[in-house]
Amino acid sequence: MIVGDLLELDDLHIEVAWASPHLLDREVTGVTSTDLQDPARYLQRGELVLSGLVWWRPDEGQGAMRFANSLRTAEVAALLAGEGTHGSVPPELVEACRRHGIPLLSVPAGTSFRSVTDRVYLRLWGDLQAHAEGQAALPAAARRALTQLIRDQAALDHLLERAVTDLGLPACSLTTGAGRVLGTSEPAAAPAPKLPAPSGLSVRHTGPAPVPVGPPGESPFDGWLLRPHTEPGPTATALLHGLAELLTPLATRERATATAQRQTGTRLIELLDSGGDTEAEAERALALSGLPPHRRLTAVAARIDGAPATWTAAALAEALHELDAPFVAAPDGRGGAAALSPAPEERIAQALRSALPRLDAALTGGRRLRLGTGATVDPLARELRAALVQARYALHVEPPGTVGRSARITSLETLLRGVPAEITADFRRRVLAPLIEHDRTNTVSLLDTLDAFLRHSASWSRTAEALHLHVNTVHYRIKRIEELTGRSLLKLEDRLDLWAALRCAPA
Repeated sequence: MIVGDLLELDDLHIEVAWASPHLLDREVTGVTSTDLQDPARYLQRGELVLSGLVWWRPDEGQGAMRFANSLRTAEVAALLAGEGTHGSVPPELVEACRRHGIPLLSVPAGTSFRSVTDRVYLRLWGDLQAHAEGQAALPAAARRALTQLIRDQAALDHLLERAVTDLGLPACSLTTGAGRVLGTSEPAAAPAPKLPAPSGLSVRHTGPAPVPVGPPGESPFDGWLLRPHTEPGPTATALLHGLAELLTPLATRERATATAQRQTGTRLIELLDSGGDTEAEAERALALSGLPPHRRLTAVAARIDGAPATWTAAALAEALHELDAPFVAAPDGRGGAAALSPAPEERIAQALRSALPRLDAALTGGRRLRLGTGATVDPLARELRAALVQARYALHVEPPGTVGRSARITSLETLLRGVPAEITADFRRRVLAPLIEHDRTNTVSLLDTLDAFLRHSASWSRTAEALHLHVNTVHYRIKRIEELTGRSLLKLEDRLDLWAALRCAPA
């Protein structure tokens, strides 16, 4: 497919805003949507770029030039600019594309980006099939039947059932790299569903080696895999590879959709985090995010130490696919990822716990996924910003392998778990240093005495009973603690300081 082929799709009403004839001959490899002003890191060579131009502002003189330069750097095939936001393609963008040699096509407000994406991938898919005729392992009749199902957007379950029946394949499933089932030829035999339909089940796969569908993903959680349920013979293996080739455009389109959603989420999270004068812009980005309007939203945070933020965003999206609810998930610019969804916090936490084992299993090198949830709040920028802070803090309240919930931070001890270890260790050392030094050179532990005294609500008699001491001995030790620390255990604030220091883990 070349860029000029878009002009032949009469029902889309795409027109040239600027392009030279030879630029319309550029080969197209895919399509992605973005409303970031600098999307180069998300783009691949030869892609069509769809943009609603939400990023463009008339008062930003260099905005269009920066955007066009980003597209040139990524070596994209062309820019398709939507006219729904500004009414027409801004002249500044036309000039920027001309100077950078980027073909610029206009997409009218009545044409949805999804319809453009679908038509492009159907055309690319048709080109692939024409190229593959006589080379792939699938018989022509079966290929035509399955091709028609794909064109009719049949459910993946039905498509796999038909492939297994027509090709004589062993039962198989189509999964993501992290094991989320997208479709299966044996829906009745699948594990008990967590969602209403077979697609979306979370299972841990073992057995025969899977067949990749399309190019590998950027993270362990990306990409599609075709998994036979029993070991295939040589003929079935060749047919499975042919089926994987047939499904490749679907996987590519799904990846493009996920990338576009991640870009939208990135802009939204950036605006929420920046605060200040961007309040109105953040709420506008929220309205364009695809989340349902006027619904309360729950904030979610994730982190994989030692892994790229894009991995974390992909893992978080995988976990949230457990929900039958929309969401946006994206890198948060702080080494982790963040997400928003209208699902209630408790249901999100349940979905995260369910997905966590299979997501951790996809990681290597001792990496672990941390997940945290914030409050469910009104869809206002200031409320969402606070909920994101809560979710990030909750990441550290529980150890890896569990889900931290800000709703569970209901005590001083749980509050302290989210404070960085370097801070808590230093606080413990500063407050308890005299007692720590005393205990190093004495058989009597004043730290144990203090801990028992505070645990028993400063009761002399109950502390003495717990430590098997005389009450006078307890009095003596407490007096010594007060002398060494300079704090009075008669004062509530001093008791809280000492109690908090005891709850902090030593360095």
